[in-house]
Amino acid sequence: MGILSFVKEAGEKLFHTGQNAAPAASGAAPSPAAAPSGAEVASLNETAANAILNYIKTQNLPVNDLKVTYDGASATATVSGQAQDQATKEKVLLACGNIHSVAQVDDQLSVAQPAQEAKFYTVKSGDTLSKISKEMYGDANKYNTIFEANRPMLTSPDKIYPGQMLRIPAQA
Repeated sequence: MGILSFVKEAGEKLFHTGQNAAPAASGAAPSPAAAPSGAEVASLNETAANAILNYIKTQNLPVNDLKVTYDGASATATVSGQAQDQATKEKVLLACGNIHSVAQVDDQLSVAQPAQEAKFYTVKSGDTLSKISKEMYGDANKYNTIFEANRPMLTSPDKIYPGQMLRIPAQA
């Protein structure tokens, strides 16, 4: 698949990337923070990668030799390993990308049982799974197909948010 782009400001908040910009108690403007050292940047990137990896594991998405790296400068997560099937691969990519502060996912995953790739859809304000289903399948009542294709990341058909990317499988 290569590189997938995501909405950086949307998604699960697993790690804090901003700097503390609270003004001093005296009301004076904060002094500029020193740029982090190379070792500090590497440590922050590793912490973020571990948070993403742990999040994928909580979703029970089986991938052999799963590895995740994160580059904060480009907001890119790179994921590698071998997924058992195409659906699992796509769910792992979405789990990585639907995290706040991740703008891109570099897909280095392989698949044990290749199959047709799903389409992806970025949720817009006012969208519902029924509305997306009507647009993608021509039938609003097929919303459950989209919901099931995005489990376990989705826990309810009513819990989607603008900027979230969803899998839209081919119609059966």
